[in-house]
Amino acid sequence: MNGDAPSADLTPPSGPAPVAGPATRPTTAAPSLRRAAGPAEHRPDRPATAPATLRGRTAAAVRRQPPGAWLTGLAAALLYTVFSVTQWNRLEAPSWDLGIFTQLAKAYAGVDTPIVPIKGEDFNLLGDHFHPLLVLLGPAYAVAPSGLTLLLVQNLLFGLSVAVVARTGIRLLGSAAGIAVGVAYALSWGLQSAVAAQFHEIAFAVPLLALGLEALLAGRVLPAVLWSGVLVFVKEDLGLTVMALGLVIAWRLRSVAGLWLAAWGALWLVLSVRVVLPALNAAGQYDYSDRIDAGAMIADPAGAVVGLLTGTAKHETLLLLLLAGGVLFLRSSLSLVLLPTLLWRFASGQEGYWGPEWHYSAVLMPVLFLGLVDGAHSLRSTRRRWVRSVALLGVPAAVAACLVLLPTQKFAVLAEPDTYRQSARWDAAHRMMGLIPEGATVESGVVLMAYLVPETRVYWLGNANPAPDYLIVDADDWSWGATRPADAEAHAEQRFPGTDYTLAFDEAGYQLVRLER
Repeated sequence: MNGDAPSADLTPPSGPAPVAGPATRPTTAAPSLRRAAGPAEHRPDRPATAPATLRGRTAAAVRRQPPGAWLTGLAAALLYTVFSVTQWNRLEAPSWDLGIFTQLAKAYAGVDTPIVPIKGEDFNLLGDHFHPLLVLLGPAYAVAPSGLTLLLVQNLLFGLSVAVVARTGIRLLGSAAGIAVGVAYALSWGLQSAVAAQFHEIAFAVPLLALGLEALLAGRVLPAVLWSGVLVFVKEDLGLTVMALGLVIAWRLRSVAGLWLAAWGALWLVLSVRVVLPALNAAGQYDYSDRIDAGAMIADPAGAVVGLLTGTAKHETLLLLLLAGGVLFLRSSLSLVLLPTLLWRFASGQEGYWGPEWHYSAVLMPVLFLGLVDGAHSLRSTRRRWVRSVALLGVPAAVAACLVLLPTQKFAVLAEPDTYRQSARWDAAHRMMGLIPEGATVESGVVLMAYLVPETRVYWLGNANPAPDYLIVDADDWSWGATRPADAEAHAEQRFPGTDYTLAFDEAGYQLVRLER
């Protein structure tokens, strides 16, 4: 009997086959098949069996999950959280972004427009970058109103991406190699830099990319398109990445859905930059349109190509990508998805975009490591023995590079005892902030912004703000540059002519002045 016969009822009896002709009666197979497939007999059972089937399918899906992948993701999230909590306790703020996004989360938690006074009075942050998906921060902030909440959300999202990368590695390369890839990815320089830079909108892009690419490698068109399509609502430049993803899906999976995805990415790129952002921006423009001089690139294409590859910081980024990806990622078509982000960064006149610092390389990491998994997997099936040997070296090389780079990366401070000591100014800072009434307006430097946002309306000292109820001069805040005001009262009254400020707190390098009305 053929192994793929649909049912025992269809197996003919032994002996001579019946002679075909008009006199031949139907066999019992057809009625048996009709009974097996007939809907009438099974309809009464459906309500009772459907829930059990759903539960069974859910349980089976859970059982299919490799525990090693999820444990790796959980360990990564815990490591990121240790770093974030120590950074928070040391009163470290590398940029003003955490304060900005904390104000956004506070607005969304109150079901309000994301007005962010840190950027300017009545500044709508949806006119700065196109990130409507950040509305998901609202519920988390409502439960725990703190800037630290945003750091924890980002750490969990990064941890989820680690689990997805490890899960894909286990499926294609085996348990040991898959978990090794997950660990190398979790400790990659791109994710370390993003965690150290504190919260940015790309926190949502990283797991979405991992999920979309995982589905692509599994040949599942619909999930790949859906996960990738959501990226356009994380940040406007990711429309370029979605276009690249769509083209790779169309080519690799031979699916027209990939072309539709590419069109979707192009549509939202144009809509966000040309329509949505200017409409919501106070100046009626896209604030970052001057970062790339497209006219000069078109006028001198040869010079533009040279410019793309000129700069020590760019070379460092490319070298780190080659090392972290074990070079084998270049064997995968997924490596094409790296190009849009690298091109806009290297084409920009802003040197801060070029290097491996900050959060800009985080979106490259899931592409890089899943490209490594794909490249190693495809080379393992080749007939050439030396090529298979090279494939076997790809993952160990990536892990070795990760370990060699660790002492130079952001998490190296976790080996230092001082990292776990709370700032000596913590108590003074919180006693000072406790003097500011809830709902008051306060002007501050960058360092204390995220700590002040939950209870007050915060302005940044570098903008033209209305006279605030309170003003903080922090002697250790880098926002002041080389010159810090020695007398906060005199500074406040000079900054806001016609006002009268009184010193309310002076300790540990902090001065707090109050507006007298």
